[in-house]
Amino acid sequence: MTASPPITDDFELLASWLDLREAAVIELGCGAARLARRLVQAHPGCRVTGLEVDERQHAKNLAEPADRLQFVCAGAEAIPFDPSSFDLALMLKSLHHVPLARMDLALEQIRRVLRPGGHLYVSEPVYAGALNEINRLFNDEREVRAAAQAALDRALAGGAWTQVREARFEVPVRFADVAEYERRMVDVTFAERRFDEAMRAAVRQRFEPHLGPDGARFAQPMHVRLLQPKA
Repeated sequence: MTASPPITDDFELLASWLDLREAAVIELGCGAARLARRLVQAHPGCRVTGLEVDERQHAKNLAEPADRLQFVCAGAEAIPFDPSSFDLALMLKSLHHVPLARMDLALEQIRRVLRPGGHLYVSEPVYAGALNEINRLFNDEREVRAAAQAALDRALAGGAWTQVREARFEVPVRFADVAEYERRMVDVTFAERRFDEAMRAAVRQRFEPHLGPDGARFAQPMHVRLLQPKA
């Protein structure tokens, strides 16, 4: 019997856990909305609302419309929708970007807009791995990633949520060269990076040993938790 290939992204994991054929989905911190676009393409009855606080990214999203996909400029801590509006809420590498003092509020807001029986899918990067060792030189997320998990733990301990599934997987990440790494990881619209030459040199020194004939390959470990509001 041939073993199934390992899951390597959130789209595959969602498909294995939930029926999304007629789902009303909200993604908090949708970024470029790559997963949202895959969902509406794969599930003709699925509708996705993408929230994004970065105004430049939001403008880019609006410039690329798609059927059953809408975009709103707003954050998870102030969701501009009525109670019980969605079947599924997604947070993909975004809970740790919510201000620390507002993480609990964001989870309360998500619970408010979910329908009875709905789910919250949170996928967070693990603070580990070779790629993390490079990134932390200029963007150390140890504190905020730990805070995101602690916020989920508090929500569960408070009795408003129950955890129904949990998984860990690794996402393959490839960069053709250091220039692509800097474009994707440094020159991003949601953060202002001010690199001096010493920092740029340090990043390149740590990145270059990973380069091979087909670029630099990494595996980003992810931790996923699927929660459901208690009635």
